[in-house]
Amino acid sequence: MARRTKAEADETRTKLLDAAEEVFFEKGVARSSLSDIAQRAGATRGAVYWHFKDKVDVFNSMLARVCMPFDEICDDLYGELSPLERVRKSIRNVFENVGLEDRRRKVFDTAMFKMEYVGELAAVRERHTAASQVSCNKFTQDLSAAAAQLNVTLPMPADTAAQGLHALFVGLIHNWVLNEGSFSLVQTGCVSVDAYLAGLGFQNHLPRDADPESRPGPLPAVR
Repeated sequence: MARRTKAEADETRTKLLDAAEEVFFEKGVARSSLSDIAQRAGATRGAVYWHFKDKVDVFNSMLARVCMPFDEICDDLYGELSPLERVRKSIRNVFENVGLEDRRRKVFDTAMFKMEYVGELAAVRERHTAASQVSCNKFTQDLSAAAAQLNVTLPMPADTAAQGLHALFVGLIHNWVLNEGSFSLVQTGCVSVDAYLAGLGFQNHLPRDADPESRPGPLPAVR
């Protein structure tokens, strides 16, 4: 009986988070209430408070169900690869995973465009900022290591190059979500990232056997 009760509680929690995804996406976080979420889930307001402290807890729990792009970049999934390939592979992995399902796109849409990082949600911004910095630091380390390994002189400091790469990476996802997935994030994203890496001086070290549509031609060094 206890196991069945726990299973029922888990099912209710899942329904509440599913409902929160829909309500937050439709109304925005600030304009959504716990009553809205409970009503959409076919549950009581008390059920919401049984599982979550407040709306911020609901929002954080909703985000926790999907891996955010910054977190994926920070995952050490490709430690066996060369630094340059680690950069390319980790970014491509994020692009592929982001586009896996429309539900995930909607969660990102909510997190990017339908909430205000103020008041009770200020801590969410701080967490995202910290994760962003960690991922940018990882790009810095890999670009610096790649330049040393391949005898490439970067046209700018490694941390500056990493900031540009990070902005490109985040901006592509931002634009893809904003345009409701209207273009291929993987194809457009990978072409753009390789073009940027080529501009940093890595053009002779990018794969030659890739699909011509996904490989940029040599670019002059950034001045």
